[in-house]
Amino acid sequence: MASKVIKIKLANGFECPILGLGTWKSKPGEVTQAVKDAIDVGYRHIDCAFVYGNEKEVGEAITEKIAEGVIKREDLFITSKLWNTFHRPDLVRGALLQTLKNLNLKYLDLYLVHWPQAYKEDGELFPADEAGKIQFSDVDYVDTWKALEPLAKEGLVKSLGISNFNSKQIERLLEHATIKPVMNQVECHPYLSQRRLQEFCEARGIKLTAYSPLGSPDRPWAKPDDPQLMDDPKLKEIANRIGKTVAQVLIRYQIERGNIVIPKSVNKSRIASNFDVFDFKLSPEDVQLINTFDCNGRFVPMTASLGHKYHPFENDEF
Repeated sequence: MASKVIKIKLANGFECPILGLGTWKSKPGEVTQAVKDAIDVGYRHIDCAFVYGNEKEVGEAITEKIAEGVIKREDLFITSKLWNTFHRPDLVRGALLQTLKNLNLKYLDLYLVHWPQAYKEDGELFPADEAGKIQFSDVDYVDTWKALEPLAKEGLVKSLGISNFNSKQIERLLEHATIKPVMNQVECHPYLSQRRLQEFCEARGIKLTAYSPLGSPDRPWAKPDDPQLMDDPKLKEIANRIGKTVAQVLIRYQIERGNIVIPKSVNKSRIASNFDVFDFKLSPEDVQLINTFDCNGRFVPMTASLGHKYHPFENDEF
């Protein structure tokens, strides 16, 4: 099954499977089985992050599947992310080592700066004052990046990248980086197609990974009257016509565009269904139609960081 997965060549020569399993919002009690199920189905790309609070459980699943002989470590592409409270250069190495320990791995395939904005260090992951407002740190993401580069040279991580960076922030980072980011992981789906950002990144040898490709229906802050991407009648029409689910259409939409895509699920049948996207293509006409749904509809606006000088979405940047 895994051989069906298209691999995308990164700018540094490493390859990344175009389809991966997302683990954001996957509860620690459920994620171990979800990762084991995914590996059995054929997934070889697992997307993690320290802040998700479930890296140890993901690591248990990986360790078990390697011990069973189902996979070797080199078969897998494992991503994790540096959280906002560890941007200060002296904290970067320890944060990566903790993630490696959690996952029971000697190296990561990809390590991302999770967000460009830093939070107050040495406390909670979401450090808040008495009024509940997040406490910021003014660490420059360029300095954070410079602390990451030696870790790549050491072999603790094969590739470095970013997440939730806008075009101006990427431009500025590229001016200072000696190791260039190979990836920008961003929210991406038909309501937020990220076309301009994708073109910008592609021109600079940076691939896009689409998170929340299904519209993140289980996001904790969703309101009852928010639009539901999966219920879009035009998407349902396409799915019915080609005999696929809306989720499969949404995943295939990213693959057609050359984006890496990481749908999240802990449900075994949905994990399998989400992987079953390599036996069909969307027509160019369908892709063009889906492109027209873009309404800058962001489901993950990171409002907790509003007011931070490095907040990526505040000034209508792309």
